[in-house]
Amino acid sequence: MNDFIVAIDGPAGSGKSSISKMVSKICGFTHIDTGAIFRAITLYALDKNIDLENENEYNFLSDIKIRFDKDKVFLNDNDVSHKIREDIISKNVSAVSKIKKVRDRVLEIEKESHGKIIMDGRDIGTVVFPNANLKIFLTASPEERAKRRVLQNESLGIKSNYDEILADIIKRDYKDSTRDIAPLKCADDAINIDTTSLSIEEVCNKIVNLIDERLILWKI
Repeated sequence: MNDFIVAIDGPAGSGKSSISKMVSKICGFTHIDTGAIFRAITLYALDKNIDLENENEYNFLSDIKIRFDKDKVFLNDNDVSHKIREDIISKNVSAVSKIKKVRDRVLEIEKESHGKIIMDGRDIGTVVFPNANLKIFLTASPEERAKRRVLQNESLGIKSNYDEILADIIKRDYKDSTRDIAPLKCADDAINIDTTSLSIEEVCNKIVNLIDERLILWKI
């Protein structure tokens, strides 16, 4: 099978994961949620009570196994799909993701991906797959992203506060875009889609059409 890589990047709450899942099902691609990988590592680190800012404490990375099974995420064979979406994970994942050891390990996992895949994250089009066949950068206003996160949490039975989530998103945007290692950045050749006033179906249709165009262009 020829490789065809779709890189979807964007800030927290821009809809990357949900949209990538929908598009992958429509197109028959494999979806790889890189954000879930970082969140699972964050969950493990918090459970071990390590100093998240101290890279020397991340020697456990070789002990963890992360896998995807349909819409579920497993950490060492335990279903953590709901746990990794809790607010405490959202508030700490940026600190974990800037650790070089973590990024190196996640990068190894990401680069092992082959075939027709859709991978979403924050540096897929700039670092992981700079030669991706299609690069998308999704964004939305902080207010819209906070509202989406509250609704997402409610659907998972998780209570959350809109104002706190909004403040966290703004803070996280700054951290992600200014960190030294693989900062959040729109690739020069990425197609920017602002999803603030678009439904998830409208965004999906745009991306599916772009994929179809590129498949014809690349004759895959």
